[in-house]
Amino acid sequence: MSLLYLLDLIGTAAFAASGAWAGIRRRMDLLGVLVLGVVTATGGGTLRDILLGDVPPFSFKDETYLYISIAVSLVVFFCHRRLEFIQHPLLYFDAVGLGTFVVIGTSKALAFETGFLGAVVLGVMTATAGGVIRDILSNQVPLILRKEVYASACIAGAVLLVLLHRLEAPPTLAALSAAAVVIAVRLLAIHFNWALPRAKE
Repeated sequence: MSLLYLLDLIGTAAFAASGAWAGIRRRMDLLGVLVLGVVTATGGGTLRDILLGDVPPFSFKDETYLYISIAVSLVVFFCHRRLEFIQHPLLYFDAVGLGTFVVIGTSKALAFETGFLGAVVLGVMTATAGGVIRDILSNQVPLILRKEVYASACIAGAVLLVLLHRLEAPPTLAALSAAAVVIAVRLLAIHFNWALPRAKE
């Protein structure tokens, strides 16, 4: 199992958990929780693959992603009370998913020989689109619009990965560094309540 594939599975599990948790918070039934878990985990990658012309999308080529999403969503549904000791679990799940999905999306875009900006955009899209779908389906303003240091963390990680790729850094080092930057920035933003400046009224 390659590092990239392992990171992809980790990101899938993390995003499925965040989606399922959002469904539980909105008091959805089992089917609703499963739907949110699956679309959160696979939505960003599916949109990425469609834009790259890589169809059918990744989750239909390798159903491991769907199995993991369903399994994790079921675990969260039946065991969510044991997760209550974790402060704001949805945000922490998101941080892990963001880091891993940015690496996966940006790396795939680079493999398809997109430009600098295209690779960054697709990396950010892979990490954030699933969360946007999750929030819309659960009738909430998307997290990406409420917490500014969210997509910004993804952009930082994607830019770093593209730069390291162009500098011909070892792929493993580049992937781990980019993921670590995204996760660290997001967790620090949560802890210190960081936000980008807003226009003065």
